[in-house]
Amino acid sequence: MADPSSYRPRPGEIPTAPGVYRFRDPHGRVIYVGKAKSLRQRLNSYFANVSTLTPKTHAMVHTAAGVEWTVVGSELEAIQLEYTWIKEFAPRFNIVFRDDKSYPYLAVTMGEKYPRAQVMRGDRRKDVKYFGPFYPAKAIRDTLDTLLRVFPVRTCSAGVFRRAEASGRPCLLGYIDKCSAPCVGRISPEDHKELAADLCRFMGGEGTRFIRDLEAKMAAAATAMEYENAARYRDDIAALRRVFERNAVVLAEDTEADVFAVSEDELEAAVQVFHVRNGRIRGQRGWVVEKVEDSTPEEFIEHLLQQVYGEGAGTERIPREVLVPVEPADAVDLAEWLRGLRGAAVSLRVPQRGEKAALLETVRDNAEQALRLHKSRRAGDISNRSAALQELQEALGLPVPLMRIECYDISHVQGTNVVASMVVVEDGLPKKSDYRKFNITGDAARDDTASMYDVITRRFRHYLQDQTHMAPAISGAIDPDEEEIGLGAPRKFAYPPSLVVVDGGPPQVAAAVRALEDLGIDDVYVVGLAKRLEELWLPDDEFPVILPRASHGLYLLQRIRDEAHRFAITFHRKKRSVSMIASTLDDVPGLGPARRAALLKHFGSLKRMRAATEEELREVPGVGPALAAQLVAILAEGEPAAPAVNMTTGEVLD
Repeated sequence: MADPSSYRPRPGEIPTAPGVYRFRDPHGRVIYVGKAKSLRQRLNSYFANVSTLTPKTHAMVHTAAGVEWTVVGSELEAIQLEYTWIKEFAPRFNIVFRDDKSYPYLAVTMGEKYPRAQVMRGDRRKDVKYFGPFYPAKAIRDTLDTLLRVFPVRTCSAGVFRRAEASGRPCLLGYIDKCSAPCVGRISPEDHKELAADLCRFMGGEGTRFIRDLEAKMAAAATAMEYENAARYRDDIAALRRVFERNAVVLAEDTEADVFAVSEDELEAAVQVFHVRNGRIRGQRGWVVEKVEDSTPEEFIEHLLQQVYGEGAGTERIPREVLVPVEPADAVDLAEWLRGLRGAAVSLRVPQRGEKAALLETVRDNAEQALRLHKSRRAGDISNRSAALQELQEALGLPVPLMRIECYDISHVQGTNVVASMVVVEDGLPKKSDYRKFNITGDAARDDTASMYDVITRRFRHYLQDQTHMAPAISGAIDPDEEEIGLGAPRKFAYPPSLVVVDGGPPQVAAAVRALEDLGIDDVYVVGLAKRLEELWLPDDEFPVILPRASHGLYLLQRIRDEAHRFAITFHRKKRSVSMIASTLDDVPGLGPARRAALLKHFGSLKRMRAATEEELREVPGVGPALAAQLVAILAEGEPAAPAVNMTTGEVLD
C-alpha cells in the first residue's frame, strides 16, 4: 500500500477555485473522481490526518499513487465534468449505477410513409414520437401486442416490409388482423398514417375517448343486430381496458414525474425509481450498488441523478418533476444541469405530504424489499467465490490474492484458421469488456506451443507499452495538451493479471513462461489446466497439482477454461466461415466485392446460396442470367461432402 504522504501535493500548488480531481493507482488507473467548490480545501482533507479518515476513504488514499485536478469555471461545470469522468473511467471507489441498456420506449416513426410502432432504445430520432419509459421491456411489448388489435399499425422492419411488398403476401400479423398490411395495399398510406396518429393519441392520454367511441359503435351494431361486429367491438374495448389496468392511475392525469427512493446499510444501497407519466406508473427500475465511497445521503442522491439522467435528453426522457427522499447536494446547480439536458424547467424536490409523499413511501418499500432479496441471493454466491479464490491461491502456493485471472485458449482445424482467445475474471466474476481475440499466422501457427508463445508475447508486450505511455507524472495539474490527446485514458492491456491460466499441460505452460521471461516479466504466475484429468501444471514441476473433484477452486478454473474455449471456438467458426465463403466466391468470374457483399446480405450463408435457384439468385441487385448460371455451377462443384471436424476437440463443426 502506498503512503499518502509520498504523493501529497504541496498546499501552495493546489488552487482554491472549484474543480474536479482524480486519484490514480500505481498502474495509472483512475480509482476515484470527485468535485469540490475549493480544490485546496477538499484535497487537503484527504492528507491532513490520515488516521481519522473513514475506512473506505482510508483504503482509497492508500491504494492511490497520485492525484491530479482540473480547474473549472463554475460548480455547474464541475457537475458536468465529474459525470463525464465517472462515465469514462468507472472508478472502483465511486458508486457506479451499472446498466447495460438504456430505457425502453414505445416509438412510432411518424416521419415514414408507413409509420412503424416498435420498442426503441438509445438516442432520440427525428420525426419519431416516444411514449414511456417502460420497464421492463416486456411490459411495453405486451402492451403493444394488445393495442395492435385496435390499432393494427405496421411493426415489421424495412427488410420484412420490402419482401412482403415484392411477394404480394403479407406477414403473419397481416393474416391475423394485427397489421393493416399496407405492404400489399390493404390500406392507403394516408389512412395508415391516421391509424398511427390514433395510436399516438391513445398513448398520449386520450384513451377514454377511444373507449367511448367503441362503446357507441358496439351499441349501434347490437341495435342493428350485427352481432359479430358488436362482439368484435366488445373485445376491442376489453383490450384497451387491459392496457389501462396495467398502468394504474396514482396521481393527477397531468403529472409527469420520476420518484426515487433508497434503502441502504453500511455496505450496500438499493435504489428504486417509478416512472409516472400522465398520472400512471409506466415503469419501474432498480439498482443495488456497493457503497465503495463514503458519501452523505445528499451526495449519494446527486451522483444517482447524474448517472441516471446523464445519457438522457429531451422532455420525453427527463420529466417535469423529480421527487427524491432528500435534497441532493448542490441542488440548485443540479436542477440547472437537468434543465439544460431537458430543454425545459425541472422541479427537483422532496414531497412532504399528500399523494406524492405516499407514492414515495411505496417506492421506498420496494427498495427495502429489493435490498433484502439481493442480500439473500448474494450471500451464498459471495461465499463460494471467496472460498474458490482462497482455495486456489493456497493450492498453488501463490503469495498474492487472485484479484484478476486471465485464461488463454487456442482453436483451429488441422492447423488452419488458427485463433486464440483471452478471457478475464476479476473477483471471481467474468469481465467481458476485457475479453480479447487474436489472429495467429505465419510461424506462430505451426503448433499450439508456438501459438501460445505468440499470444502471451503480444498481450504482455502491449502491457509494457501501455505502462510506458502511462509513465509520465500522475500527480499535479493536467496539461491541456496532454488531456486533449488522451494521456492517462484507460488502455485495454494496461492491467496485469495475478494469474495466467493456459489450456493445456507442461508444453503450453513452458511456452507461456518463456514468453514472459523474454519480456522481462517475473511477477505474473502461470498455471496450465489439462483436460484429461483436470490436473494443474505449474512451471518446472514434475508432478501436477490435483484438486478434489468437489473443489470450489477447480470448479472456478473449469468455468474460466470453458469460457475461453467457447470464446475461441466462436471466433474460429466465424473466421473459417468467412474464409470458406470468400474462397468459393472468389472463383466466380465477374463477381466483385460489391456483388459478393450483396449476395451474402441477401442469403445470409453459403449453404442457403447453394440451395438457391437461378431465379432466386437473379433477385439480388447486379446479378444477371449469365452470372446466376455461373454461380449455380460453381457452388454445386464446391459443395462439401462431409462436415469438418476439429481434430483438437473432436467437435463436429457445422
